[in-house]
Amino acid sequence: MFRNGKPGTPGLLLSPNSVLANALLRSIDILRPRVLAARPDRIEFVVGTQINGAPHLGTNLVQTAAFLLAKIARREFSIDTVVRFGALDNAPHDVVLDPETHSAYQQTYYHALGKDKISELIEGYYRAFFDLLSEATDTDYMIETYTDQQASPGFRAEFLRTLERLEDIRWWMAPSHGVVHVRLPCPDCGWAEKRADRTKLGHLDEDGATFTAVCLDHGPYEAHIDPEDDQPYVDLATLYRNLIKERALGRDNSTLHVMLKGGDWTFGCQLVDGALAALGTPPTRMPSRIFTPQVLAPTGAKLSKSLLRERGRDALPAEIEPWMLDTTAWPGDVDNYVDALVWLVGELLTDPKHFFRSFTVKELGRLMSARPTEAVVRAHEMGIYKRYFDLIATGRKTTEIRVNDSSRRKIRVGSLIRFRCQGDEVLTRVTRIARYANFDDMFAHETVASVNPLATREEQLNNIRQIYPPEREALGVVAIGIELVDHVGRVAGSADQASPT
Repeated sequence: MFRNGKPGTPGLLLSPNSVLANALLRSIDILRPRVLAARPDRIEFVVGTQINGAPHLGTNLVQTAAFLLAKIARREFSIDTVVRFGALDNAPHDVVLDPETHSAYQQTYYHALGKDKISELIEGYYRAFFDLLSEATDTDYMIETYTDQQASPGFRAEFLRTLERLEDIRWWMAPSHGVVHVRLPCPDCGWAEKRADRTKLGHLDEDGATFTAVCLDHGPYEAHIDPEDDQPYVDLATLYRNLIKERALGRDNSTLHVMLKGGDWTFGCQLVDGALAALGTPPTRMPSRIFTPQVLAPTGAKLSKSLLRERGRDALPAEIEPWMLDTTAWPGDVDNYVDALVWLVGELLTDPKHFFRSFTVKELGRLMSARPTEAVVRAHEMGIYKRYFDLIATGRKTTEIRVNDSSRRKIRVGSLIRFRCQGDEVLTRVTRIARYANFDDMFAHETVASVNPLATREEQLNNIRQIYPPEREALGVVAIGIELVDHVGRVAGSADQASPT
């Protein structure tokens, strides 16, 4: 056992006072009003990323924040959490101009590369990264491409509902010209008008919507959309896509969907919220969003891969290290990169003033260079009451009891568990796992002395049920056998190191 002290490294981060400073003690508290109002069965942290090449630091920072916030929310609110990754394979792959009309046409990554190549991009750039983040935070995740999302009946039905109120939302979606960009790629070649110059809504009724459009190579064509048919492909501009997604997700009353977005989205969401209000979206279905720290280039502009495309690697300012724009250039393996990001975002989350702000690449580089250099022992983490923590630390408590929520299902024999209490922590290794239907069933097989040597069976059963309400017990119960290990995962008196989870 050792003492951690107050979270965060003293003097490492200096952040100015902010609007939220007096309202939030912890960054996760920004969700508390919605959680208390909605009483959801679970929370999904939703993060979207364009599938158009290697990610940059800002992209991975948002994704890491999603996993860490999911972990913190699960502990803080006693609700199951999951991360939903939206792989935006409708990012433009190519853009050309019609030489006669000068209208811009674009082809998405999906139409240019196909489903298999998109899967290869996701696997190559994100799968190992997400698997390690999932392991580090005990958080499950799912991946959904935009292609699959737009083909779902819920998304298409929501899109058709907005067409009925198009006049009410078009100036919110396109304040400069009022033309909402709906791209319906040509069925023959997959190219579509980028700005919907000649794409028109021709007919709308209970059977669906019919659009007319003009292809650069194949001339005029029609596209009919209804919820039951996954064709034609519906490619929406960024603001409109988010409007439909947030409206569709908001209809699920059992799940609170939290949109994780980079700080630059704070401006665009004003327009999305205006459209949501124009559609009469009830307050309980308005989206919950968390804006993560924005990563800034030395000029103060958002860090973007366009810097690399437009200026070339040799022309980049010295403060922008190559891996910041192309994280595959990180000078280490993926495991080390995940450890670095988990540490960095964990530091930012220690204080709302650190998290709800922007950082230059120079400052983030400074922080990353200041991170601890000792090897990270990755372990499942559990908060615990002081009386039980002391029993574990002295080796008297050898069985830990938890409800069998999603994070516990990842624990295996040999896994490490780090128990935390009031700045102290103790590292243990799992020796066995047993799962039961409820606490009565569990105590029919487990000795109370291994759970709490200071209580009778009836006393401990009453204590546990004061912690876990019936709806949590209904998830099932897991009894976890534990033994003390040192700070690198070795059992006391043994030279064999445990395998980290």
